[in-house]
Amino acid sequence: MKRSSDKPKRYVLVGSGSRAFMFSQALLTSHKEYGELLAICDSNEARMAYHNKVYEEQYKTSAVRTYHASDFDLMLKKEKPDVVIVVTIDRTHDEYIIRAMEAGCDVITEKPMTTDEKKCNAILEAAAKTGRDIRVAFNYRYSPSRSMVKELIQSGTIGEICSVHFEWLLDTKHGADYFRRWHRDKANSGGMMVHKSTHHFDLVNWWIGSEPELVFGLGQLAFYGKANGQRMGRYHPYYRSTGSAQAEGDPFALDMRGSDKQEGLYLNPEKEDGYLRDQNVFGDGISIEDTMNLLVRYKSGAQMSYSLHNYAPWEGFRIGFNGTKGRIQLDESERSYISSGNGHIEDGVTKSRQLTVFPHWEKPYHVDIAKAVGGHGGGDLLLLDDLFGVREQSDNLGRAAGVRDGAMSILTGIAANKSFATGKPVRVQDLINPQLLM
Repeated sequence: MKRSSDKPKRYVLVGSGSRAFMFSQALLTSHKEYGELLAICDSNEARMAYHNKVYEEQYKTSAVRTYHASDFDLMLKKEKPDVVIVVTIDRTHDEYIIRAMEAGCDVITEKPMTTDEKKCNAILEAAAKTGRDIRVAFNYRYSPSRSMVKELIQSGTIGEICSVHFEWLLDTKHGADYFRRWHRDKANSGGMMVHKSTHHFDLVNWWIGSEPELVFGLGQLAFYGKANGQRMGRYHPYYRSTGSAQAEGDPFALDMRGSDKQEGLYLNPEKEDGYLRDQNVFGDGISIEDTMNLLVRYKSGAQMSYSLHNYAPWEGFRIGFNGTKGRIQLDESERSYISSGNGHIEDGVTKSRQLTVFPHWEKPYHVDIAKAVGGHGGGDLLLLDDLFGVREQSDNLGRAAGVRDGAMSILTGIAANKSFATGKPVRVQDLINPQLLM
């Protein structure tokens, strides 16, 4: 870990969507003592121009240099960064991660690390060959409630973990948003099992200190999509919602006009690449699932039942760990949001939570949790401190996630997708070159 006394590291950022602001804001404001953002790189010039506008007007800093995606290697050669931050569309993560490592750079990548087993193996091979470091931005590990769960399990509060029941709910605001954007195409995102659930699978791997072994799942598009919209009487005949008279009165429609971030990041840049941020969630062309259930067996012998769906009336989750000495249960409600460049300020802020221990033969008790500040359950700010070297003390919870953690989290989702397609259980070891994990 970099100490506060070290020379600031040099960073470049590839990808300039909404999530990129979490990293750029930190490096340009709160964490500028520890790192310098030199440049950003993207396929869309207008989107990068909007980033620089925000940097100058809101962060009160100078604009950074910009490079087109076709000049990524040139950027590495000219800027000579220590670290490349990858925040592109999921299906291109592997490309930039590997090229960065081959150029002698370390990498910070947004989750998921990549979208399929072939790309995962390629990243692992490049990491082994180059010896470069990869950090995966698993912010959920850092939120106070999830860290407390780790402490309880690690201290043996309920003994050996035998089973886990994990239910995550995405509501008709946040959950629907994946069906408006590029995520709706599984080739881009790996579907919800990879793009979203990689967070959850990583948490379970980390919490119980094990890795997935066998995955069986069922998944379907049961709510969104044209056929379901027509069946439920929710279909409105528009392709994109902004400026469409046919979208008026549709609670699922997103109008990007009037939002500086939505206009600057998506509406105005459309003219360059044709990307539409506001497609009809009940339209054609959706290839991801919205209703998913899994059974997972871990190397430790623990088993997990997991469910995710994208059309709940509220946002949050419940997880229960059943051990040889009792049960730990965490219930948490989050504020719903539509991703629009808020960074770590408003996305996924905790509304309510309760952590309870149920010991065998004893009275249950609630566990106090430190107040969560910031987005994603309070994890974003603590993650940034860790990534950029503010924290100098060692972390006995082991929250920093590396390339192996990134691989094992997505492999659960990749196995789930294969199980959805075949109706059969999938062994994780069949997806990965074991020599790369030794």
